[in-house]
Amino acid sequence: MTALIDYQLATDATQVPETAQLERWVTTVLEHHPEEHRFEVTIRIVDADESQALNAEYRDKNRPTNVLSFPFEAPRGIELPLLGDLIICQSVVAQEATQQQKPLMQHYAHMVIHGTLHLLGYDHMQDDDAETMEQLERRLLARLDIPDPYLIEMQ
Repeated sequence: MTALIDYQLATDATQVPETAQLERWVTTVLEHHPEEHRFEVTIRIVDADESQALNAEYRDKNRPTNVLSFPFEAPRGIELPLLGDLIICQSVVAQEATQQQKPLMQHYAHMVIHGTLHLLGYDHMQDDDAETMEQLERRLLARLDIPDPYLIEMQ
């Protein structure tokens, strides 16, 4: 199954993923979850102001963040292919990629995979859950020939 992406570019930044890249990254996650029948994801690339406002409203954290995930919850009895929305802050992702000495598009891929896993119900609130999620991210990124992002962060 190929992911269907509603791509919303709400930034003037030019170093952002293309739709085909986003589709590939989300599809990589969905292929690992063959029982999943939701395949439509909205991905909105935003500036720091919008990320900060959403992070403050929904997470009570008054700062921009790399990715926010909003799973779609269909009304009872209604089946729709919508998985949810990812809001990715371009400036935070670019800054993190520079700080962690990662290629920008590899870091975008990590954020999309991380966010898509959140849409599927994964979280990292408990240590065991975090380890499960990080191991899955590593495996999915390896399928895309992207090195372990957590190993790079520790350098």
